[in-house]
Amino acid sequence: MKILLFGATGMVGSRIATELRDRGHEVTGISRKGPVKGDVHDTAALAEGHDAIVSAIAPPRDGSDPEPPFLAAYRALVDGARASGVRRVIVVGGAGSLQVAPGQDLVDTPGFPDAYKKEALAGRSLLRLFREVEDLDWTFVSPAAEIAPGERTGVFRLGGDMLMTDAEGRSFITAEDFAVAIADEVDKDAHPRQRVSVAY
Repeated sequence: MKILLFGATGMVGSRIATELRDRGHEVTGISRKGPVKGDVHDTAALAEGHDAIVSAIAPPRDGSDPEPPFLAAYRALVDGARASGVRRVIVVGGAGSLQVAPGQDLVDTPGFPDAYKKEALAGRSLLRLFREVEDLDWTFVSPAAEIAPGERTGVFRLGGDMLMTDAEGRSFITAEDFAVAIADEVDKDAHPRQRVSVAY
């Protein structure tokens, strides 16, 4: 398959690119600094001839309110996907919108780190945006509360809207195994118009 990948040089995006290429997919990696420069506002032109779009772009981290530009970027991606005829869109989401109890999101819990709160709120708004998109086969993939470089094991759990933790109460996934989950979704198209979560 031909995959258009936004955010291809980031911690998560670079590992997604590697995993997809290792599986034989043709990846067009887009980033502001990478080999193919561009952004989501160019989606309509960039996506022509591709089978799916994967986006690993993150909200702005310059101290400003990240939500308006982040949502504007993804609205452009959605509109561009429609214009190009690419129906399959897989989005790297955040963990803040995962629930720790029915009706209670992680981002709303006491002690949620202030440094990540605006980004987490923007991610929750992005999930709400996609849940209103009915004409694309999108999947919103949330990692565990902690994601960091590590080992590729290929062994992890898939969940839904609830935050998953291990026996010690830790919610963790390596970026390598998260990339495996994204690539699995590309290959299997198993969760259209759903949010899934990934953790050990």
